Amino acid sequence: MLIEKTELNGVICITSPRFGDDRGYFSETWNQERFAQAGLPREFAQDNHSFSGHRNTLRGLHYQAPPHAQGKLVRCGRGRIWDVAVDIRKSSETYGAWTATELSFENGKQIWIPAGFLHGFLTLEDETEVLYKCTHPYVPAADGVIAWNSCGIEWPLEGAPIVSDKDNSAAGFSDFISPFEPGLF
Repeated sequence: MLIEKTELNGVICITSPRFGDDRGYFSETWNQERFAQAGLPREFAQDNHSFSGHRNTLRGLHYQAPPHAQGKLVRCGRGRIWDVAVDIRKSSETYGAWTATELSFENGKQIWIPAGFLHGFLTLEDETEVLYKCTHPYVPAADGVIAWNSCGIEWPLEGAPIVSDKDNSAAGFSDFISPFEPGLF
């Protein structure tokens, strides 16, 4: 398993080896012991599966507030995405900074996004599937969203993105007061 740190402390790219033959390949995408050895979560509370029919679909930027904050292990099962994390930990030296990684079926990469980050992605192909494990169950009252175009992210868009009403009407980052207080994360 290849583990690569990003410029944001805590956000990690993970590439598991693939073992292939004429039938296809096999890859272990999560292993409790190996993740624990790498300092990553050993337990997850929920698995999510997202399907987007069209390229240029943008989902995010989402978070779940404490005490129900979620860390996410994200991978792309079909297609390609531009996956983004934005640091919203008040005590962080990189507060407001973002990082992005292309995740695809072909490259097999995953990204670990700990609690205290916004998360979003843009589909780069039609019929894209995203799978992610969460460290805490979804709690509607703790759900939060920040406008996708308010953090200075360089999205590789092809014109206007396909965005949900919820994401399209979200407040901007400059109006955001982070619930991720120093010492919590």
